[in-house]
Amino acid sequence: MHSEYPPTLPAEYADIEFENNAQRLPLVLCLDTSSSMAGQPIQALNNALMEWTRELHDDVSLSYSVEVAVVTFGGQGVVAWRGPQLLAPRAPVSPFVPAHTFQPPQLTAAGVTLMTEALELSMHIVAARKAELRASGLQYYRPQICLVTDGLPTDGTGHLTDAWHRLIPVLADEQRARRFRLYAIGVGGITDMGEQVLQAFAPKFNARLQGFPFRELLQMMSASANAEQKGAGDEVFEKIFSQFKTQRPAWES
Repeated sequence: MHSEYPPTLPAEYADIEFENNAQRLPLVLCLDTSSSMAGQPIQALNNALMEWTRELHDDVSLSYSVEVAVVTFGGQGVVAWRGPQLLAPRAPVSPFVPAHTFQPPQLTAAGVTLMTEALELSMHIVAARKAELRASGLQYYRPQICLVTDGLPTDGTGHLTDAWHRLIPVLADEQRARRFRLYAIGVGGITDMGEQVLQAFAPKFNARLQGFPFRELLQMMSASANAEQKGAGDEVFEKIFSQFKTQRPAWES
């Protein structure tokens, strides 16, 4: 599914709406919007995205360097969003939006859990964005991808699938090469097997959380972006993540 997107995107979209040559930090939110997220969970996610967007706009250091893209997997299949707009699979436009102009989509929950394909699309749009930035002579920080799910990977008919195994060596290589930092977060009633999938995807940065603490999760992503800007070592990210997992926000202390 991710292969439907062009490997590079038109140059006229490469630097939209930025007024300076700040180093960029691409951030992808890869969000489960399958039917199990219906009701309170998807409402909590939408509310958290709105609050986080306001905080991003108010954060001077992040608002002019972070670029946000949203990928969802659910009733519409695997799709990318440019702010509140759903992009067609072959749309000749980058899904990344400067944080200071980002507005979140209004998400609904339905459908199956095409987690494998969503993560592949997330990796693809990060690679395409980095190529754009390089072509424009712009530098970038290590991108971040945050996968959030409450279930197990399925195929298009909703049946459990082992297709996610194909991602394990790819993700391991990408992490070794420091091409992006992946966070894999399980929420709600995610099972032991679901947790094992996330551990395989992101051995260092996986979590299984009670309930749907999306607000804290998004604040953790901001804290991680701030640390990335400061050139922090791996131990700093591990500390931020460890404190997030135990619900003690390191960035508020």
